[in-house]
Amino acid sequence: MFRDNDPADLDLLQVLKEHEKDPRKKPLFDQSYSNILLIFDLDPQDPLFTSDKIQRMTEYFVESSDMGKLYLNYPMVEAFYHMHDIPDAHFNEYFATQEELSNGTYKQRVNQENRNRNYTKFAVTKEECNAVIQQNIEKARWLCNVPDGIPDEISILSAELRYWEQQMISVLCTCVFYIPEYDPKLII
Repeated sequence: MFRDNDPADLDLLQVLKEHEKDPRKKPLFDQSYSNILLIFDLDPQDPLFTSDKIQRMTEYFVESSDMGKLYLNYPMVEAFYHMHDIPDAHFNEYFATQEELSNGTYKQRVNQENRNRNYTKFAVTKEECNAVIQQNIEKARWLCNVPDGIPDEISILSAELRYWEQQMISVLCTCVFYIPEYDPKLII
């Protein structure tokens, strides 16, 4: 994952530039950025998945203005839409199973179960978006057994991996945490 096992050897923008197939987009990676956000789905069902790699990434990518901040979505970004209502009194009870993830049926389940059954009509006001963000924060606190604040990705990952031992993952969208981390007043 890291050259010579040293994360400091990694130039993330150059790695992304090397993997970019569109030559017109390559110059984007030569620019300077004040924040780098790494937003990934956990994908624990992937045969190449190892918890060691992901744990190492969560330990290293902790600051958006330095090497980048890693946000993992559990099991994937569709977790943002996995609510029957806004707010959803049962959100802490939502889990995705290993079978759903391996069979590729989780996204279909979210589309069937989410409010309005249409992603484009899910959270259409600032108040609804704030409620979704707040519920994800509250669920992260519940998972990590912390009373306030936003739990760090390492703690969240540890809690999620304990569930994965039981072949399920708690539905949680952490990429939305960037908003209150950037400016908490944005969700008040």
